[in-house]
Parts: sequence; structure tokens; C-alpha cells
Amino acid sequence: MSEIRTDIARRGGEDEKSRRAADVPDHFVLPRWAIEIVRVVLRALFRALWGLRARGVENVPVDGGGLIIAANHQTYIDPFWVAVPVRRYLRYLAWDEIFGWPVVGRLTRWLGALPLQIERGDPRAIRRSLQLLRQGGAFVIFPEGGRALSDGEMSRFKTGAARMALEAGVPVLPVTIRGGNRVWPRGWRWPRLGRVELVFHPLHHLTTLPGETVRQSARRESDRLAEIIQSAL
Repeated sequence: MSEIRTDIARRGGEDEKSRRAADVPDHFVLPRWAIEIVRVVLRALFRALWGLRARGVENVPVDGGGLIIAANHQTYIDPFWVAVPVRRYLRYLAWDEIFGWPVVGRLTRWLGALPLQIERGDPRAIRRSLQLLRQGGAFVIFPEGGRALSDGEMSRFKTGAARMALEAGVPVLPVTIRGGNRVWPRGWRWPRLGRVELVFHPLHHLTTLPGETVRQSARRESDRLAEIIQSAL
């Protein structure tokens, strides 16, 4: 595990300023009672608009402990779809550009998201996320980094989620989102009616095999997560 820590720090170019920034208290996040109210409202809304159904919810750990929820990425609504069936306090790593959008940016922060610079290493976001995972937090991450193609085909997973899981020693809960690409295809300005289904797969515990480098281990596990999620599309 020390090799993983060293490699993450080296690749991200972490400096003293980044380390200090990671220890700054979180921005304002809605209290849990308010998030539960939002969850109930969104559940009713999503069922009415998209007939949202979830299978395998029993696979979601309810006894706390660090957890990464990794899902394929089809629309901007994905984080909310995934969160509705999960009765845990969730955090997110979200594209930093979203935080500059009117209304949506502020809502994203209030619901517990942390900004992530997708195009380059972001040691501050990774360091803060690892800290929260070790404290028993649950994170939603979309390893594709961006939305899938309009036909729903997945892009190859980036290795960040697997690297974080290995570093923090937490399992990953793979989730498949089906039908989102038909509800809000890329290139459409607004979503439309349709049917969306979520499949929560069994927990996946990541391992580093003897003789593997950090990069090899993260790549192998990322590809395996993609296979699991792809299997239910």
C-alpha cells in the first residue's frame, strides 16, 4: 500500500500547498435530514418521469464503513438516480466545470460533491476523498470520466476509482445504469420521458496480485469493474 501512496502523490504532483488545502473544512452541505427529504421527493419524481426501478439494493452495505460506488455514466442526472435507493450519506467527485453553472453548481455542492479536475491530476480532491473514505464515508464515482455515447456504449474506465479503493482499503459497489442514454442522449438539450433501471451488483473487493505494479493492479481492477457493469447493460 505504501507503493500506491507514493505513486498517487508522484503522478498528481502533490505539493505542500495541496496538502494544506486538503485539510480545509468542507463547504456547506445539506444536513442529513434535509437530504432525506430531497431523497423522498426525487424518488417520487423519478418514478413518475422515468419509472425508475432498482435491483440488488440489498447489496448496498448499511453498516457504515468506507465505500466507493462506481457506475457507468449516461446523463447529468446519474448521481441523483444512483443516490435515491441508497440509504447512506453520499459524497461525489464531480467535474469541476459544473460548479460554475448557475443553480446546478450550488446544488451540486450542497448535496456533497467535491470538484475534480478531470483532464489532469487533482491531488487536492484525491487527498480529501481518501480522508473521507478512511473515516467511513461513501463516494459515488463515474470511472468513465464523462458521459457515454448516445447508444449507451461505455468508454474505457479511468483508473482513479480503483486506485482510491486500493489506497483506502475499501470495497467498490458496481452499479449499472440502463436506459439513461435514451432519456437524455448526448447532444439533446433537455431530457425526455423513458424508463430507467439501476442494477446494484455485489460488492467487489479489490486486490493487488503478487508482482503487480500499482498501475497494473489499478488497470486490471478497473477493467474488471467495467466488465461487471457492462454485463447488465
